[in-house]
Amino acid sequence: MRFLLLSLLLTYLASANMEIYPKKECQLFNNLKHTKNRGHVILKLDRTYEMLKHHKKQYLVKVEGATPPQRWVDDDCLSLRPLRGTPIYEAMHTTTSKPAVKKTVNIEDELSRADANMVKKPQKKFKKFTVTSKQNLLALSWHNAFCETHRYKKECKRNIGSLFRSKSREREFVLHGLWPQPRNRVYCNVDYEFVQADKSKRWRDIPCLALDDKVETELAKIMPGYASDLHKHEWVKHGTCYGTEANAYFKDAISFVKQVNDSALGALFIQKMGKYLSLKEVRALANKTFGQGAGKRVVLQCKNGLVTELWLQLGTGSDDLATLLKRGKPMYSRCKGGRVDKAGYGR
Repeated sequence: MRFLLLSLLLTYLASANMEIYPKKECQLFNNLKHTKNRGHVILKLDRTYEMLKHHKKQYLVKVEGATPPQRWVDDDCLSLRPLRGTPIYEAMHTTTSKPAVKKTVNIEDELSRADANMVKKPQKKFKKFTVTSKQNLLALSWHNAFCETHRYKKECKRNIGSLFRSKSREREFVLHGLWPQPRNRVYCNVDYEFVQADKSKRWRDIPCLALDDKVETELAKIMPGYASDLHKHEWVKHGTCYGTEANAYFKDAISFVKQVNDSALGALFIQKMGKYLSLKEVRALANKTFGQGAGKRVVLQCKNGLVTELWLQLGTGSDDLATLLKRGKPMYSRCKGGRVDKAGYGR
């Protein structure tokens, strides 16, 4: 019984927001890979930190004053109890000064409380779906057209070098999102505070996602909006309803985008850069490339006479785009055609 209580307590401590103590001065990183430390923030031995999550031998902690405030650090840099010799330890064990922390965690006391009352207050959630999405909308952006009206975005910044060297994103589709259907299927089992952060476009305040290095590297290339934390928004709002964890969700999305870009349909948009392209042409080639009927599952999104996005309605149960299109539902396209924008502004 006591072993069970101890397991429950450790599970609670791993998921609950609590204060933990630094053991040494370690860097606090923006991501799990430890490739970026914005502001060169480090652990300070004279303060405590609020633990938000524990994953892959790392803690996600909240750092007041840092941007973003959620930071990853190796778990051997922190402890549930203050380390002897640190300012916090000395402050807690002196009679001349007040403790520097609000509360310490005592395992025996917590076990006693758990023995008396094994009820844990649930965290506030927005929605919860347990069924895997059966229909998904793959939204692909034509990056050149997107940047015509979003020049302030990081992913749209152009320098002198880019004038003479084209990027892959300027000659192929990039990932906007993979959206479970119907469209109101959003924010599945997401903490209310992160829903609010997403809706107010405070995407930096959403915790970093636990992605494999390879998936994260490919995602940064195929989703230019990654530079603006678009991937966090897409996961919180749509990916949480997909039926898998974040790594599998983005791995599928990356695969679908590559299949479009490597197809004759992707080549058509390259050939039509600077020219008008009709929905009729797109659907005819989709039928030829992915099988009869696929064209009805493909629509265009347009703005100011430009083709801005290509949407594909997909079913599930396969990793082959042609099969998924056959299983998707037909869609109506308001846009009947538009110009395929070239790289650069005003073209």
